[in-house]
Amino acid sequence: MTDLKLLLIEDNEKLGPALAAGLEATGTVTIVGMCTSGEAALAHCLHETPSVMLMDVQLEGALNGIEAAVAIRYEFPRLPVVFYSIQDDDAYYRAFRNSGILSHYAYVRKSNYLLPEMIVPLLRDAAAGRSFIDPEIESRVQEVRQKDEQSPMALLEPNEQIVARMLVQGLSNEQIAGRLGFRDKRTISRTNGQIYAAWGLNDSATDEKVARTRAALIVREGRLLMWDEQGLPYALDERGEWVPYEWNNHP
Repeated sequence: MTDLKLLLIEDNEKLGPALAAGLEATGTVTIVGMCTSGEAALAHCLHETPSVMLMDVQLEGALNGIEAAVAIRYEFPRLPVVFYSIQDDDAYYRAFRNSGILSHYAYVRKSNYLLPEMIVPLLRDAAAGRSFIDPEIESRVQEVRQKDEQSPMALLEPNEQIVARMLVQGLSNEQIAGRLGFRDKRTISRTNGQIYAAWGLNDSATDEKVARTRAALIVREGRLLMWDEQGLPYALDERGEWVPYEWNNHP
């Protein structure tokens, strides 16, 4: 069988060389390069393209492993990659969900695939165009997806999200307009109106100051809230039901 020409991207200075030696010892892998950052991996691929990559998700540099793979596959479509990670971080699962990666990949936990003999089949499958995701990781990716879909920010357009985050900082319309380069502060007033409407805060009985405060609270809490006629708050729970919200119990 033709050797897999592997680019190993791992920032652990002890694990990287040990893993490279173990993979080459299987007789099916040739290490063509080792990098500690996504930026270095992209530069290597532009100089010498491997047949498959083994990519840690947490790396040195500005790019995590998934972002690095997206940048590399922009230049080399569907270049096979196996992600492996010990990190359990929503940001990585969110990056993977948003990456659009569909095939020629695997994504597994390091703890479940400790030995080179366990990694090689993943590399072969990715090189053959197949895909595999560790069930534990798939569960967490879906968990993050559900969390994001319930996020109040998911109901806003990008410019509205920016304004909403500035509201929570206590900035006035004039200050927000200045920071965003708008000459007319009424642009921010109109944007605020769209935010209030999206979050159900535009009741005619609620004045702008109250709506603004409640919008800032929603941003701060990271989930939708509503207030009844007596001003009592309710939160949207995981089942999509409104339940009384206890401020003092929230961390």
